Amino acid sequence: MIVSSRFLVRSCNHTRNSSLCRLIRMWHKDFRGLTTVTSRRVFSGIQPTGSLHLGNYFGAVQKWVELQNLGGDTIFSIVDMHSITLPQDPNVLQNNVLKVTASLIACGIDPEKSVIFQQSKVSQHAELCWVLGCLTTMARLAHLPQFKEKSATLKEVPLGLYLYPVLQCADILLYRATEVPVGEDQVQHLQLAQHLAKAFNNRFGYTFPIPRAVVGDTNVCRVKSLRDPSKKMSKSDVDSKSRIDLCDSPEIILDKCQKALTDFQSAITFEPEHRAGVSNLISIHSLFTGQEPCNICKEYSDIDTGKYKLVVANVIQDYLKPIRERTEKLMADPLYLQEILEQGSRKARSMAEETWQDVRKRIGFSSQ
Repeated sequence: MIVSSRFLVRSCNHTRNSSLCRLIRMWHKDFRGLTTVTSRRVFSGIQPTGSLHLGNYFGAVQKWVELQNLGGDTIFSIVDMHSITLPQDPNVLQNNVLKVTASLIACGIDPEKSVIFQQSKVSQHAELCWVLGCLTTMARLAHLPQFKEKSATLKEVPLGLYLYPVLQCADILLYRATEVPVGEDQVQHLQLAQHLAKAFNNRFGYTFPIPRAVVGDTNVCRVKSLRDPSKKMSKSDVDSKSRIDLCDSPEIILDKCQKALTDFQSAITFEPEHRAGVSNLISIHSLFTGQEPCNICKEYSDIDTGKYKLVVANVIQDYLKPIRERTEKLMADPLYLQEILEQGSRKARSMAEETWQDVRKRIGFSSQ
C-alpha cells in the first residue's frame, strides 16, 4: 500500500475546505519521511555466538522461513554487535558470522526474498540506540529478566550487557518493523521496543509503527537441553552434549542422543512434569515428524528408552542431512557468503538511513 501525503497536500490547492486542508497539512508534517508505508515488515536477529541448534531452528528459523514465504518485507540480521557484550575471539566471531549466514540460507532463508545482513555494517543501529537510550531509564532496564540472569554469574557487569535491550529496540525500530518473531524469553524486550516507539512518537510526532510480537508455540520455542531438561537448549551451555547443532555429523547426533538424560523407567511415556528427559526426546521427535506425542508413545510402546534414543537419532540424522550438506557447501565458498552479507547490508543501510534522517530532523539534529 502506497500512501502519499504530498498528493493530499497538493489536492488542497483544488478545494475550498480550509479546515480539511489544515488537517491534511498537519498530517503531512507529522508523517514526513513516511510517504511510503509498508503494510507488513518483519524483523528479527540472531547472534553469531556458535552453531545453530535445534532450539534455534524450531524456535526461530523455521518461523522466519514461514514469514518470508508469506510475502512482504522480511529482514534478518546477524547481530554481531550484541555478541560482544561478552568476550569473543575476533577470528572465531568472524567465522561464526559466515557460519550462521550459511545455516540460515541452508534452512530456507532466501537472499532473493529476504534481506540478510551483518548488524555492525549498519552504523545507524548504534546511533538510534543512543537516542532511544535517552528515552528510557536505568530502573526499567535493570528489571529485564535476561539482564538479571546473565549478570548473576559476573563479578563485573559490562555496560553493553546492560544496554543491549536498547540496542535490540533500535534494531527493530530502525526498520520500522511491524512484526517481530520472538521467544517467550524475549517478550519483555519487545515490550520495551513498543514503549520506546510510543514515547518517541508522543514526544516528537509519529515516526515508528508499534511492532507486534509474533510468539511461536511454547512447546516449540522451548526445546530442552539434552543434559538438563529443566533448561532450554542453549548455545551458551558449556556442555556441548546438551544440544544438537544443525551441522552435527550423524555420529555426533547418535552420541548425543544416547547420552541424553532420561530416568530409570524403560517405558516410552510423555509426562513432561514427571519424566522430563524422555518427554523432551518425544517432543523433539514430534517436531521433526509432525506426529502427536501420544501417537509416538503408542508406536514405540514395545521398546525401551535405550532403543528409542536410536530411533530419535535416526529421525534427526535424516532430517538434518540436507541442511548440513548445504551448509558445508556454502561454507566452502566464503566469498559468496560475504557478498550475500554485503548486498544485504547495502539494502539495510538504505532503509536505515531513511529512518535515521527522519529521526535526526525530529529531534533537532538537522534542519527541518
